[in-house]
Amino acid sequence: MATSPKTVDVAEYVEAIAAHCPYLTPSVARGLTGWTVYEVRGGAADVEAEVFHAGVRAAEWVRPLATRPHGALVCENVVVLGAGQDALAWPHWVLKHLYGPVGLMFGKFSAGEEKADRHGRRIPAPPVSFLPARVAVRPRDPRLLERTPDLAAAVAVAVDDGRDAFEGMPHGWKEIKEWAHHLLPRQ
Repeated sequence: MATSPKTVDVAEYVEAIAAHCPYLTPSVARGLTGWTVYEVRGGAADVEAEVFHAGVRAAEWVRPLATRPHGALVCENVVVLGAGQDALAWPHWVLKHLYGPVGLMFGKFSAGEEKADRHGRRIPAPPVSFLPARVAVRPRDPRLLERTPDLAAAVAVAVDDGRDAFEGMPHGWKEIKEWAHHLLPRQ
């Protein structure tokens, strides 16, 4: 992935999506919403690994800001130009399980993807694919994780005590992805 591609204009999308996220407008108004843009290059495995590492950088940028005034509003969005939905799937899965227990949430939005919120309202389709990393809202966010009850329980009581999110983890994307397979819900 290239780290210095063109910029993206997400202003209209941010304005449209604010109706679905009560924290977005105050976050943007305080300059606490960031967008880092990457451009896909390489094969699928390389792209997944780079998306994962970009997500780690975003998470580690958000973590120390969470305790500052208005820290709960900090959100760093990792935009991945040229990535299909598959390129975000595993990095998102792993990142949310690594960082949920320390109080961070990761979302996953694919360019053009149509969704509805829990009230059935249409969520505007994003113009780019991205992974947002943000501080968890403990009373609300576990509801977003109903398909992963262990993670929901961890997020509900999460406190970032400064621990290394990778403690005891294997090194390298391939090994981390293999570790994450055991977190898949049983069918």
